[in-house]
Amino acid sequence: MEGYPESIKFLHNNPDWNHSAPILSDIIYVKEEFRAAVENVLEPYLNYYVVNNLQEGLQAVHLLDANQKGKANFFMLDKFADFRSDSSQPAGTFAALDVVEVDEQYKKLAQYLLSNVYIAENEEAINNSNGAIVLEKTGKFVKGKYTLTGGSVGLFEGKKIGRAKNLEKLAEDITDQESVVNLLKSDIQFKHNEVIAFNDQLKEGSIKQTESEINQLTNEVFAVKNRIENLQAASLTATDRLADIEARLGDEHDAISETRAALHELNDRLQATAAQVSLVEQDYQLAEQAYNEASAAYNETNITFTRQQSKITTLKQELLFKENQLSELIAQIDSNTSQLSEASTDIEEGAAALAASESLLVELMQQKEVEEQKLNEADQAYYNLRNALQEKESELRLKSKSKEMIDHLVTEIKDKLNNLKLQLAGMKERLSVEFKVELDDILDQPRTSETPLEELQSTSERMRKRLDNMGEVNPTAIEAFTEMRKRYEFILEQKNDLVSAKESLLQTIQEVEATANQQFLETFNKVRENFQKVFKALFTEEDTADMVLVDPTNLADTGIDIVAKPKGKRPSSITQLSGGEKTLTATALLFAIYLIKPAPFCILDEVDAPLDDANVGKFTQMIKKFSDNSQFIIVTHNKQTMGAVDVIYGVTMQEPGVSKLVPVDFRSLTN
Repeated sequence: MEGYPESIKFLHNNPDWNHSAPILSDIIYVKEEFRAAVENVLEPYLNYYVVNNLQEGLQAVHLLDANQKGKANFFMLDKFADFRSDSSQPAGTFAALDVVEVDEQYKKLAQYLLSNVYIAENEEAINNSNGAIVLEKTGKFVKGKYTLTGGSVGLFEGKKIGRAKNLEKLAEDITDQESVVNLLKSDIQFKHNEVIAFNDQLKEGSIKQTESEINQLTNEVFAVKNRIENLQAASLTATDRLADIEARLGDEHDAISETRAALHELNDRLQATAAQVSLVEQDYQLAEQAYNEASAAYNETNITFTRQQSKITTLKQELLFKENQLSELIAQIDSNTSQLSEASTDIEEGAAALAASESLLVELMQQKEVEEQKLNEADQAYYNLRNALQEKESELRLKSKSKEMIDHLVTEIKDKLNNLKLQLAGMKERLSVEFKVELDDILDQPRTSETPLEELQSTSERMRKRLDNMGEVNPTAIEAFTEMRKRYEFILEQKNDLVSAKESLLQTIQEVEATANQQFLETFNKVRENFQKVFKALFTEEDTADMVLVDPTNLADTGIDIVAKPKGKRPSSITQLSGGEKTLTATALLFAIYLIKPAPFCILDEVDAPLDDANVGKFTQMIKKFSDNSQFIIVTHNKQTMGAVDVIYGVTMQEPGVSKLVPVDFRSLTN
């Protein structure tokens, strides 16, 4: 019971418990290729006990509770007696019950667990599951009504379910193989007795035939023994892996139980802390409420006090202002009284001065009239002179303005004259340079053309615009054109050379590829033919082997698959062969390549290590066959191989640290 929870171990070893009650993982057997898929559904129930009724389950529960051994789960068979499945099968699937084997008494339980579970033939069946649980046959995904679980398949998935049934089937296979071996041994003994009894009567040919039959039977016995050993090794490996898995499961269950206990303890502590926190929060809320009430009362009292204090301050300020105002009014009354007395004195003095001023004013008025008359006469003379001056000034301004206009007109005339002189000089120079005409010579000549001046001007203007559109004249354009044409001809010649070289190179590449592909294909066919022959020589004529190109359309980059199918096996890849079969297959491939172009020397380092005696004999026969063309140097520890060679070189150490080579030549003995 290694790897099971403590509760299951306790019930299994308790004498008061019904030992006949099995665990679900021990009563269900699933076909090898579907184990990982079905285990994804049954994994939560693999450690459930299967009991007959409620009383047996309660008995186990009481035992676990009394001894504090944890919990266990149970299926009660009597509750599944009337179970009926009404699920509908999705398209593209087959029922999981079709790949499950279970005893008759547990069929209802299997129907309950797997009646709504189906295995998809392809991934398209996942789209329409109709509420059923759909499994991928290798266990890659599980599709429920509302869920999808999937990913890579673990190393130990598919190894927990049907462990007991699997061991029983392996034991049955071993028993069957042992019976076959015994029958073959009895047949061999019978034949051997017949050979001994009729040895004198039979001819030499019959003896050889019987010996060949005996050898064949011996080979069959060895093959059966190998199969038995393989089955036993597989059984031991399965047992070891099962024990390892059970140990891991036990550790995981122990860790889970410890984690659960710690979790329960933390939950209890958390609940206690939560209760304390709730009490503290209630006290805090009450204290906070009292504090808020006290703060509100304090704020109201403080506001009232502040208002009264501000009123007192206002009254004090108003009283101080009134006192200051009263003192200012008293001082102002005193000042007004003194000013009144001074004003009375000033009034009296002013009245006297006013009388004197009135007399003086009468005199001054008389003088004023006389002076005003004089002033009027002077003003009249001034205005007359000013009018005459204004007339003179207006005349002067008119003359100055006319002078300025004349000066401006003279300046414009001078500017036009200068421009005309410049244009005339430019025209002279242009006529002299461009047209080789002297203007002074043609001025006195009469006009010979009758074309109007306006038409000539328009023609001249049109020609000038055309010249402007043409742009400036490049005097080096012809030389640049000649140089660019030479450059263009050189580049064109280089391009033509490159194109021709490219075409020649592509043609050469095609020829090389065609030759290489042809030689590769010829060599591959020869190696393939040699591989098939050597493989059959190392195995039997009924065994098949082949070399297949992965991508025949691309011989340059294609891979090569090695297919080896010994009699009685149909491996999907070469990795599924045994160690000896892999060695023989590799040796066959090596000598298939060797036969294309044999080398003078060939060194083999412990090639025969994984081989049994029968295969070592085949290996040595093949070495002898090829030793006519090459010399083989073999490193080996196999006595049969040593007995088949011509010369043995042994390395010994007669003294510590000193190696010595000891040769033994069998050729001298045979001669």
